[in-house]
Amino acid sequence: MVDESKYKVLFRVNSPADVKTLSINDLRTLCVEIREYMVDVISQIGGHFGGGLGTVELTVALHKVFDTPNDLIVWDTGHQAYPHKIITGRRDQLKTIRRLNGISGFLKRTESEYDAFGAGHASTSISAALGMAVARDIQKTNKKVIAVIGDGAMTGGMAYEAMNNSGLIKSNLIVVLNDNNMSIAPNVWQISNYFSEMIAHPDYNRLKGAIWDLTGKLDNFGDRIRRVTARVESGIKSMITPGMLFEALGFRYFGPVNGHSLEQLIKIFEQIKNLKGPILVHTTSEKGKGYKPAENHAQRLHAATPFDKVTGESIKKSGGSPAYTTIFGNALVEIAKQNPKVIGITAAMPDGTGLDIFQAEMPERYFDVGIAEEHAVTFAAGMATQGIIPVVAIYSTFLQRAFDQMIHDVALQKLHVVFVLDRAGLVGADGPTHHGSFDLTYLRLIPHMVIMAPKDEAELRDMLFTAVNYMNGPIAIRYPRGSVLGVPLQDGFTQIQIGKAERLTNGQDVALLAVGKMVEYSKKASEKLLAEGIHCEIINMRFIKPLDVDILNDVITRFEKIVTLEESTIVGGFGTGVLEYLAERNLKNDVLRIGLPDKFVDHGTQEELHKQLDIDPDGIVEKIKKFLNTKINRGVVA
Repeated sequence: MVDESKYKVLFRVNSPADVKTLSINDLRTLCVEIREYMVDVISQIGGHFGGGLGTVELTVALHKVFDTPNDLIVWDTGHQAYPHKIITGRRDQLKTIRRLNGISGFLKRTESEYDAFGAGHASTSISAALGMAVARDIQKTNKKVIAVIGDGAMTGGMAYEAMNNSGLIKSNLIVVLNDNNMSIAPNVWQISNYFSEMIAHPDYNRLKGAIWDLTGKLDNFGDRIRRVTARVESGIKSMITPGMLFEALGFRYFGPVNGHSLEQLIKIFEQIKNLKGPILVHTTSEKGKGYKPAENHAQRLHAATPFDKVTGESIKKSGGSPAYTTIFGNALVEIAKQNPKVIGITAAMPDGTGLDIFQAEMPERYFDVGIAEEHAVTFAAGMATQGIIPVVAIYSTFLQRAFDQMIHDVALQKLHVVFVLDRAGLVGADGPTHHGSFDLTYLRLIPHMVIMAPKDEAELRDMLFTAVNYMNGPIAIRYPRGSVLGVPLQDGFTQIQIGKAERLTNGQDVALLAVGKMVEYSKKASEKLLAEGIHCEIINMRFIKPLDVDILNDVITRFEKIVTLEESTIVGGFGTGVLEYLAERNLKNDVLRIGLPDKFVDHGTQEELHKQLDIDPDGIVEKIKKFLNTKINRGVVA
């Protein structure tokens, strides 16, 4: 896959210990070769790409200066950490990244002792690092703790909560802000580099400490000298750096530092690593650095499918169907053109959610709040109080972060907010941090919440139209990642009756109650079972909450055995709702629940994971055959 002979330094580095032995010239070569290796490998298999290209020098400098894994580096989100994986003994495994049984695309404590904290969601690094720093203080060890945050993670409020707490606790902690989105004029940040080096230099800090100690003995006169000295230093910083915000939070600020200057990074880390209290080092970098297609298209190559190494263009399969996100984005534009009250909200994921289509058509009605899902939901709630209809499009896994806001700020006030959950179910290569495994459970328990799951793209359009026109409180639609089924799309929209299911086939042996993606799987499984003489009745339940009690009562009367199917955890999900309905009426039907198991599912393609968990059509067939041939207790999970 990769021609190792063209690399002069990279294949001599098997751990951070090897980095420490390299000369500055070899370190520069190593940085070039890490980028080349990433392009070689990721162009063939896909993966998160742009962020890591921008952190190469930073990664090398951190492992050169600090004593990892004794010193702890906490990366935010993890997709910036491909160079970190390469340096820490996983170079040869990079070709397996995000593949079944391969290494994770994010940080994973069970994967390497160098991964200090698991991370797939943003804005967590400073909180985790502060926890480690305080634990170190309690245990009286000498570890250095470094949090690396950036690539949008500073738009999340949790980062500032952690910084505020860090300033109060005052534990020794280094935060590296990898700023790959701020443009700073060259003449300004050259001065800042000089100033930062000066105030980071040990001689300067020893002198400052001596002056502080001396003036502390001079009563009122000493206090006045201290105040003047502090004002002079603060005034200089406020004129030439953005550091006063961080200083106000209790951090000593150094920067901006050129994040692609290996020498400057090594120098600043050597100078500040023994300073006391919370330290913030602000580095400026370029996302996609060193690979022109990624520099020119940072957003598109943030996470890439396999692509042409020369052009950076994705290698697309011919004749593919559009994604569900595209169907959603286009439908929202159609609906919003009819209804001026409709607006769209995303949390830093316009492309991923399909809202980029809405943004292009109606920029004045499009709002990107950054990586701040909690704010997105309460922001939407505020709009809803004024008669606006906010459509909040967030990945299922990320909406978990706004659970309290959905309950307290939206549902409690019965506000009409439309939640559109992309990436519901198993998402594939991004693994357990990104699987939408839990939304049916956490949404089901919220009073007033209506929950829908479309069986195909046509139903998604109608459900979105239904949700926008539903005026009795919050309503959610969840749909899977990937391409649509290719069913015909009608002009316009049809309103769906809330809580009304759809019988697709009649049968007499077993009833299959399915939601979302599992409707299609049920149809395929039913065809296989029919060949063996088993006649299934398939019902597209459509609504997880409220359940269609009329169709449930009919099924309960006619079938002894019922199967529920969902691409969500079976703990508290759709199948649990059916069981609750039976239990409340003391009914004795046998129920088999098919869904995601009560565990975190690793990464692989969606098809591989469905097969591995026996929730693909073949797995469903085998489970139903066993279910029909065995007398079992109610509520079995298979």
